[in-house]
Amino acid sequence: MEAKELKTFNGKTLSGPLLITPKCFSDERGFFFESWNLSAWTETLSSYGQNAKRFVQDNHSKSIQGVLRGLHYQMRPHAQGKLVRVIAGEVFDIAVDIRLSSSTFGEWVGARLSNQNKKQLWIPEGFAHGFLVLSNHAEVLYKTTDFWSKDSERSIRWDDPQLAISWPKCQKEVQVSTKDQAASFFKDLSKSELFE
Repeated sequence: MEAKELKTFNGKTLSGPLLITPKCFSDERGFFFESWNLSAWTETLSSYGQNAKRFVQDNHSKSIQGVLRGLHYQMRPHAQGKLVRVIAGEVFDIAVDIRLSSSTFGEWVGARLSNQNKKQLWIPEGFAHGFLVLSNHAEVLYKTTDFWSKDSERSIRWDDPQLAISWPKCQKEVQVSTKDQAASFFKDLSKSELFE
């Protein structure tokens, strides 16, 4: 497993999220890779100064081109870390730093995840997460470190002008859920809705 930190649009390294590339073995029959291994995962996070938490839930979504899900996160005591991968199609996946004490507070990183590149994005607690489907459809799998909690769930507008996320163009118009259309603007979040 290879991991690297990502840089924000202005060139700063965003500490926390990691782009993971598993070792893949391919031949004329197909391919094989470990999508997750506890020992390798613990060692990788440790090398970046992070502690591995146990995963408690796997989620699977399927969406058509142009669907944008996010920007979602959960507050403590049910904050979630997410390990995201794509098993069909391609998405542009992002993480937004919502840690008040961070030097990169309010900045974001993004990566293309696909069934072809097999990359995964680790999004620790303290980050909002979202993705845009670029292919005709995409299936996304992600592990979470805590269970879903309606009372802890929060959303930030995907098109927030302060965050200025550079979503890639796709052939279809962006579609968001009714809930995500009603999400808060970043500037309107209270300190209690952010992370220390």
